Amino acid sequence: MKYGWPSSIVGRTVIVLLLGLIISNFAGFAFYWTERSRTLSSSMAAQVAERITSFAQIVEELPVEERRPFVREIRRTPGLRITWTRNAPQATGRTSNPWALSVRDAVVQELGKGGEARVRVSTADPAAPPEIDEGDDRPDRDFRGNRWRSVSRFGHGFGHGFGPRPGSVFDGSAGPEDFMVLSLALSDGSWLNFHAPTLPLLPFWSSSILLPMLAATLAVIAISVWAVWRATAPLAFFTRAAERLGRDVNAPPLVERGPREVHRAARAFNEMQTRLRSFIEDRTRMLAAISHDLRTPITRMRLRAEFVEDDEQRRKMLADLTEMEAMIAATLSFAREDAAGEAQVPLDLADLLQSLCDAAVDAGHAASYAGERRFSFNGAPTGLKRTFSNLIDNAIKYGGTARVSLQPASEKVVVTVEDDGPGIPPNELEKVFTAFYRVEGSRSRETGGVGLGLAVVRTIVRAHGGEVTLENREEGGLRAVVTLPRG
Repeated sequence: MKYGWPSSIVGRTVIVLLLGLIISNFAGFAFYWTERSRTLSSSMAAQVAERITSFAQIVEELPVEERRPFVREIRRTPGLRITWTRNAPQATGRTSNPWALSVRDAVVQELGKGGEARVRVSTADPAAPPEIDEGDDRPDRDFRGNRWRSVSRFGHGFGHGFGPRPGSVFDGSAGPEDFMVLSLALSDGSWLNFHAPTLPLLPFWSSSILLPMLAATLAVIAISVWAVWRATAPLAFFTRAAERLGRDVNAPPLVERGPREVHRAARAFNEMQTRLRSFIEDRTRMLAAISHDLRTPITRMRLRAEFVEDDEQRRKMLADLTEMEAMIAATLSFAREDAAGEAQVPLDLADLLQSLCDAAVDAGHAASYAGERRFSFNGAPTGLKRTFSNLIDNAIKYGGTARVSLQPASEKVVVTVEDDGPGIPPNELEKVFTAFYRVEGSRSRETGGVGLGLAVVRTIVRAHGGEVTLENREEGGLRAVVTLPRG
């Protein structure tokens, strides 16, 4: 993972789906919530404005001496408190409250032409009594904040984007600007004043719809993750199959099932594996057949060489024939090893290395082992024995000594074989793994070998899913590094 960005297809797809769903859902919901709240605000403000203009029309038609008694009777109208002042309005005309401005605009629209000059609106602390002319009665406790909690909650709008915020008159602890005051001028210059709680626009995350929306989003994400995982599972399936094919060309074929595309890919993979296996088998059989058939003419040539009178020529001919027989024997051994397909079983790798070093010491050579005393490993016993025996023999033959070490890790095990010989030129370190390739000079034919030892080593190691490399030591000599997976 780089900078928080997952490296797998499943992780990347999940992140994209998650971000897309969150952004689209929340943006759409916020837009819906805002538009719905604005529409409801206009509708509710229109209802309040209709009530206000209706009361104003009734009061306007009453004689002056009857207005105060009438207002006293309707003062406790649900959601509104009404007062009548003779000379001055109670609203200051200064406010930025969206709800108060929306009600004012609705009242102006109800009044028609000239209505804007007749309306003033402001917001105030509901705990403070409204200012009334000296000739009027003082307001009763209905205007105090502790009495607003019993007011009928006209148009509180819970679940529709409107409602009391904490500290408002609706929860009994009024705060500043929770109280709207709208004054409407009558024809005789007096004012009809309406006091009502403001209805703030609630944020969209306070809606009860948010939790169901989040639940639906999480459900969609879970289903998407499952679908992506199912869609990308064949990739991991083919990855494991390819790794297995690299270790064992005779591995069982893939099961041809699943969606049509996966079924066709599995069939193509199995056909490729069959062709590879057939190619390798044909090559191995041809190599074995050629090597076997060469033995007969070599035998005849050896018999004829015995009749050569020139001793020097006879010796050279017999030496060449001996070398050819050795090469054929090695080739047959290589072909048999390639076609054997030895089963992998649990074994003690440390004990195997220790026994090979002990055998070299018993034969009078310098060899040592360092590392774990016991190390369980699944592998082909004969193949691994031949691999490390070749490496130890090469180290003794060309370097005079063999130092073997085993270093286990969490997912792999590393076996190194070092010697004190002349090493190998850097440009030859990879070529020596080619069949029948020999380094001239430092490792010539006179020292033995036909150039198949390291080829066999690499074949066996790669069949175990590992790798073998050669490197020159800084202090002199060669180091063979065999890395095997522990799985």
